[in-house]
Amino acid sequence: MNIDHPFHFDALGAAATTTAGDHLRDMLEQLLLTSPGERVNRPDFGSGLLRQVFEPNSPELAAAVQYTVMASIQRWLGDVIEPHAVEVVAEDSVLAITVRFAVRRTGERREERFRSEVPR
Repeated sequence: MNIDHPFHFDALGAAATTTAGDHLRDMLEQLLLTSPGERVNRPDFGSGLLRQVFEPNSPELAAAVQYTVMASIQRWLGDVIEPHAVEVVAEDSVLAITVRFAVRRTGERREERFRSEVPR
């Protein structure tokens, strides 16, 4: 069963579920938006992306985020997906993050995009 993120209830009052594809995106989003130390039983879970919101946007920030996101994906989701590339582009006040990966169970190749606002 793939519980939908963010958690909510469906029309019958049960926990809402989602498709396997949407669940993978949800897991990536949770990893990106969780800061290490935020989860009690997994204090090192997360990518640290939200720590960067007070850093000035720059190519150096994009390179640092690219490295930490790839390492986090390999560590926490490596059994579910095989990451091929993480691209991070600093555009004005936005970090655009593109994750290319293959689903280990099916071999399907996918690409997910995320955007995060940061001060300039």
